Amino acid sequence: MTRQRRVILEELKKAGSHPTADEVYRRVQKRIPNISMGTVYRNLEALSEHGIICRLQMSEGPMRFDASMEKHYHVRCSKCGRVGDVPASLVNNFESKVRAECEWQITGHRLEFIGICPRCQSKK
Repeated sequence: MTRQRRVILEELKKAGSHPTADEVYRRVQKRIPNISMGTVYRNLEALSEHGIICRLQMSEGPMRFDASMEKHYHVRCSKCGRVGDVPASLVNNFESKVRAECEWQITGHRLEFIGICPRCQSKK
């Protein structure tokens, strides 16, 4: 774990959200001023490949990153693009129900909820 990788991981955990690579770069640059965007991208990719963070490709918008590796789902605001967490317990047994109803061998799934976040709701 290099210093850059450790700082990137720390900033991602502190973000408490699902930042883009650009957002992670801006946060990390405050601590390591001479870090390049390429270094941040490469390290986010490496952390993702090693299963330390999760790379989120939502149906719309840029790639985002999540420091939480606990099983959970995501909800995306259709107005501002903000991404939040949905506890897995709300969708328990989803895969087994699908497996029981179809002939496919289910090897995994991605589920994205879409809605309007509280911040955008209050702007009405």
